[in-house]
Order: sequence, then structure tokens, then C-alpha cells
Amino acid sequence: MSTEPSGSIVEHLVLFNINDDEDPTNVNNLVNGLVSLNSLDQVLYLTAGPILRIRSSPLKLTHLIHARYRSKEDLSSYTTHPAHVKVAVELALPICVDNIVSDWAVDSLDGPVVPHPNRAMRVTFFKFKEGMEEKKDEILEELGKIKKSLGVFEQVSFGGNFNIERGKGYGLGSLVIFPDLNELDACEEYEDAMRKTIERFKASLDGYIAVDYVVPRPQSTVL
Repeated sequence: MSTEPSGSIVEHLVLFNINDDEDPTNVNNLVNGLVSLNSLDQVLYLTAGPILRIRSSPLKLTHLIHARYRSKEDLSSYTTHPAHVKVAVELALPICVDNIVSDWAVDSLDGPVVPHPNRAMRVTFFKFKEGMEEKKDEILEELGKIKKSLGVFEQVSFGGNFNIERGKGYGLGSLVIFPDLNELDACEEYEDAMRKTIERFKASLDGYIAVDYVVPRPQSTVL
């Protein structure tokens, strides 16, 4: 895994829900199995674990995957790789009841490919009403303005979801990384800017999801 600043990459975000009464051992096995996929050549970085907080969501969500790849081709190759298929079929499908995927390309990523442990993430997915998809570029432009106007972020990434089928209609994704959870919680300017953006495009949106996640320390895993 490379920790150096990168040029273009592909972001892969998955939000999913695990059964309430699931055996914790099965949940840990799934998380460990996902993290072990960092060993694949196609993967630049992958983290998986429980969602810290749900800020807004019409769905029940419990866990998150965030991964990065050099290209769409690497993401596609990862998806069909036997090791990934094994984790999905044997560990995920038996205990996961729902998931939402957002994949987007970033032309230039500022900062390290691998976020440091204890960094706090805010993940946001936007869903557009039918016929309102053309507003996507306007929201992307607004997110770009927020990125430039506020200096508290360690990293910001956003883009249109090219995996819209698995995204259940959520056509745009955003990832903001803060130095730590305290910085995220204290950033009223960011919260205010996002509230204004959502309010501005309220007539075009069919909803949005926002969750918080803290990057765990690296784990040693064995499948």
C-alpha cells in the first residue's frame, strides 16, 4: 500500500447493514476478511469497520468499507478476484441485509492515499429526484467551493457515482477527512456549509445519507 500523495484514483465506498442479532464473531470475521484484501495488488488502501454515527439516513446502516484503486479496471479486477468473492460469498452475504455502493474517480488527490489511523471521515451520498440528475454538476461545483473556502480538512474527495445500479439511485458521493474526531465535531463552518448546500438543492434531491467513521489502527488478520 502506498502512503504517498497520488494523482488520479478511484474511490470505493460501501455502506451496509448487518443483522441486529448477529453473532459478534461473524461480524469480526467479516471485518477481518475485508481488511485482509489490502494484500491484493489492485488495492491501494482498504479500511472496514463499524459506522460511528449516522447523521442522516432513510436506511439502517451499521458498517462501512472505504477502498482506493489506481483505476476503474483495478476496481473491476478486485471485484471479481477470487479472494474478494470468497469474502463476499462466505462472510458478507450470510449476515448483511442491505448495502449501498458509491464509486467515483478523482483526477487529483491531495494528501496521502492511505489515511492515518484515528482520522475522522464524513461520508455523504446524494440521491437526485427523477429528471434532476443535471443538478449533479452544480452540487459538485458547490462542494469544490467548500473545499477551497475551509482549511480544516486533511483531505476532500467527491464525484459522480459510476456504479449507480449498486448505489440504489445515490448518484453523487463525498468524502471529507479530518485530523481527528474532535476537529470534525468542532467544525461548525463545514456543517453550516453542507446544510446550506442541501437546502439550496432541496427541490432536486430525493434524500441524502451522511455518516461518520474513524479510521482504525492497522490490524493483523488471517482468513
